[in-house]
Amino acid sequence: FYVQSWSGLNTQGQLQQCSAFLNHYWMREHVNPSYDSTLDEPPFYEVSNFSNGEHRTVRPSVVSAFGHDTLDRLPNIDFYRNPDTVSGHRAVRPSLQELHDVFQKVTISVPDTVEDDDQRSDGTPSQDLESAGPTDTDIGTVKFGWIRGVLVRCMLNIWGVMLFIRLSWVFGQAGWGNVLLLSGLGIVIIALSCVVTTITGLSMSAICTNGVVRGGGAYYLISRSLGPEFGGSIGLIFAFANAVAVAMYVVGFSETVVDLLKEHASLMVDEINDIRIIGCITVVLLLAISVAGMEWEAKAQIVLLVILLVAIVNVFVGTVIPATTDKKSKGFFGYQSNIFIENFTPVFRDDETFFSVFAIFFPAATGILAGANISGDLRDPQGGIPKGTLLAILITGVTYLGVALCVSATVVRDASGNITDLVTPGIPCNGSAIAACELGYNFSICDVQKCNFGLMNNFQVMTMVSGFGPLIIAGTFSATLSSALASLVSAPKVFQALCKDNIYKALHFFAKGHGKNNEPIRGYVLTFVISVAFILIGNLNTIAPIISNFFLASYALINFSCFHASYAKSPGWRPAYKYYNMWLSLMGALLCCVVMFVINWWAALLTYGIEILLYIYVTVKKPDVNWGSSTQAVTFVSAVSNTLSLSSVEDHVKNFRPQILVLTGSSRTRPALLDLAHSFTKNFGLCLVCEVFVGPRTEAFQEMNASMEKNQLWLRKTQRRAFYTAVAADDFREGTEKLLQASGLGRMKPNTLMLGFKRNWRSAGTEEVQSYVGILHDAFDFEYGTVVLRMNQGLDVSELHSVIQFLFLILLSFLISFSLSVSVCSPPSPQVAKMNERLLEASTQFNKKQPKSTIDVWWLFDDGGLTLLLPYILKTRKKWKDCKLRIFAAGQPGRSDLDKQEMMSLLQKFRINCSDIRVIDDIHVKPSSESLKKLEDMIEPFRLHEGSKDTDQAEAMQREQPWKISDKELNTFEEKTNLQVRLNELLKENSRSANLIIVSMPIARKESVSDFLYMAWLDILTRELPPTLLIRGNHKSVLTFYS
Repeated sequence: FYVQSWSGLNTQGQLQQCSAFLNHYWMREHVNPSYDSTLDEPPFYEVSNFSNGEHRTVRPSVVSAFGHDTLDRLPNIDFYRNPDTVSGHRAVRPSLQELHDVFQKVTISVPDTVEDDDQRSDGTPSQDLESAGPTDTDIGTVKFGWIRGVLVRCMLNIWGVMLFIRLSWVFGQAGWGNVLLLSGLGIVIIALSCVVTTITGLSMSAICTNGVVRGGGAYYLISRSLGPEFGGSIGLIFAFANAVAVAMYVVGFSETVVDLLKEHASLMVDEINDIRIIGCITVVLLLAISVAGMEWEAKAQIVLLVILLVAIVNVFVGTVIPATTDKKSKGFFGYQSNIFIENFTPVFRDDETFFSVFAIFFPAATGILAGANISGDLRDPQGGIPKGTLLAILITGVTYLGVALCVSATVVRDASGNITDLVTPGIPCNGSAIAACELGYNFSICDVQKCNFGLMNNFQVMTMVSGFGPLIIAGTFSATLSSALASLVSAPKVFQALCKDNIYKALHFFAKGHGKNNEPIRGYVLTFVISVAFILIGNLNTIAPIISNFFLASYALINFSCFHASYAKSPGWRPAYKYYNMWLSLMGALLCCVVMFVINWWAALLTYGIEILLYIYVTVKKPDVNWGSSTQAVTFVSAVSNTLSLSSVEDHVKNFRPQILVLTGSSRTRPALLDLAHSFTKNFGLCLVCEVFVGPRTEAFQEMNASMEKNQLWLRKTQRRAFYTAVAADDFREGTEKLLQASGLGRMKPNTLMLGFKRNWRSAGTEEVQSYVGILHDAFDFEYGTVVLRMNQGLDVSELHSVIQFLFLILLSFLISFSLSVSVCSPPSPQVAKMNERLLEASTQFNKKQPKSTIDVWWLFDDGGLTLLLPYILKTRKKWKDCKLRIFAAGQPGRSDLDKQEMMSLLQKFRINCSDIRVIDDIHVKPSSESLKKLEDMIEPFRLHEGSKDTDQAEAMQREQPWKISDKELNTFEEKTNLQVRLNELLKENSRSANLIIVSMPIARKESVSDFLYMAWLDILTRELPPTLLIRGNHKSVLTFYS
């Protein structure tokens, strides 16, 4: 019905009426809210007098800095804003055509600025956050500086419970020094952690200062550097890791509270359920602070920071306060050199090793992304993230080291806690606490039984050492709550940025923000649900190493992003932060990967597995984004390098593959021709879809430039692995000649021309026929293999390819019929409708699986093997695998069997299998009179008939109409003409049921065979047959039987 309705519009007048109505309807009902109609009005011009006496109308310049009127503009940042910039306005510079084209009053219109509409599409690479000036939407938003936004958050995340609970144990196990290393293993642990985080901070600083940074933290940095595949995979697990980290920190806080309740015998239910109850209440309170807004969350962080700083100072103060008897019995003696020396060497116990101790400490250093995770809420993320992150790493690293060394100089490894364990004369004092013996305490019992105090045994050493114990408990609360609060804010922010980019379409629901700060309320709720679920049912001891590995995977990719961008040497990689090194970043990425396995090997494998699965998912889904990633840059560099390497190697017949230049016009115009060409090249060869724009140069260029991206996009969306290219020329043959000569790069250039058969050659003008045949001659001159496809239904579906236009025109015919009681779109004739149906069906013939039948190859002339190679390649494709290959060869009468054996032997050497070989030994027979009559009728309008004229008249006729077929020419090429007619009879007799016929293409010698006679040969040869390919190689071998 659609085809019939469309075919009913069979006159130019009807098409124009329908199109005019359609355009009016569309423009009236669909208005672009950002379109300013005044910009289409002719600009104001004034008459100017020039020094040479010339009078000319000119448009006053918008920027008059050069002393004369010009459309050129001065450089300005507004010209470089993205199309949907959130700052509201972008300037539009005059196009090159407006400056270069012939001066016309009414065509030059350059708006000062274009205001973008509010309907920005999430997921496009064009969104940015410029700081050129505040917009209306910025009023009332909260933006943090580098201290509150980055430094404070990073310090609070890095100063975790490790500082108060496990740091003393780490230095008890590893010692602070080692004679062989001339440094402490404890120092090595802290230093190695700081090395990993510092390198990551340097890499992150380089990435942050290479352009505007939006919200999304680690996800944004990685996705914009390495592309959506890496960013999408790490973004999801990073957001999940932050959500689960909320549960981890809250459980740590709850366990501390429950321990206090146990000391005072005040448990509510039991230990486990009390942890759950306190944890859920804590998460609800933290969620309330977060939902209240970033300003309240920042104030809460400041309060927690003050408490944490007081607790840290409390530790340093406590170390200089003289030790009481009770503290001495628990191993604290104040600063003592012998204790410091005793704690110099490592003493690993309980199957602990350097790596296991390092694995326990390193998660304390994984808070360096806390500032970057709220990059969208920073006033200057480019300057703030590097400065705040690196300073936080320095401060916290020095703090960890200072606290650890102070404790190592004041507390022994083992102590009994019994104030009566004093040194007694006559009783030996030895064991692990020799320093205690020198200070009057005998802890030798700790070698026999486990003691509860000292660096190795008591996790509450910091509380004992401090000047005021409750402050350490407050510091522990502050450390856990600040980390939980930071993770509760980070997870929704990162997740919202991921959802906005629409990489996972099912998650786009969470992209919506609320309020001036675009708060991810839905993300907060999701994070709350996840954290509560893990508090209630999660085994956090098992999940903890996985979360640490998730964070480390993001660190590794940040380092790799910096290395990759530097390695690509893209001109767009211009970070303002210069203190980085690509090889240092690569080392940082490798260190992160190693640390992942050190922490937990199975968690590292699980992390890699999840990331690979997400990477594959995003790769398969192919999100429609383009962020100019370093992956694209490296791909380009690799392509150039490989192409140059290929150019230095001579072609070899074993590596020959068809590189096809196919003249389809627009990529949608001749789908059958494109599909068949794509079947030959698929993913393994070059396919150039070419179009020639004929007409005045300016108009042709405009049309060509407008179609370039559209056609390539269509090829990509329809999964045709081909390149679209176009040229503008005065005539079709000239444009094709340009394509034949200039297409390709190095060895990556086409070697085969493919085009459709010109069905209307008898009704077309002489110039069109000469141009078409001239293209075939040009292909032979440039030594191209030549392939011509003929289908009885035709190839051009330019009037049928737009389904949307179908529907609108059908609707239009009904609207006009009912409203005006007249039929603009007249009823289609059955014949035209049937033809259109067949054409539409034929256009998709080669894009679907072929039924069981044959591919008949009539290999009549040795052209180097292209006529045989192309059907062999076709047979290897899935859509053609059910088709059998049949070979037809010409033979001499009386030796058919011998000719068949020779052909079979040749095919076996070429390792090409076929189902049947047939030798045709009656090709020389004269064709039937009926067939000859068809040929005569075909060429009759183009014959000169000079044989019946005298010599002078004949010569005059040839001068006037040199393109016509002369009697002399017909006589000279009578045998070759009869051969084409006879071949058509044999093709009908033997190959009428084939899915595809491939025939050796006849060649017309230049200046001997007229263009119309050659077209008659091709026409009569392929007439009334299934889809037929005429193939002629360039007579250079493309097949070989050598290994």
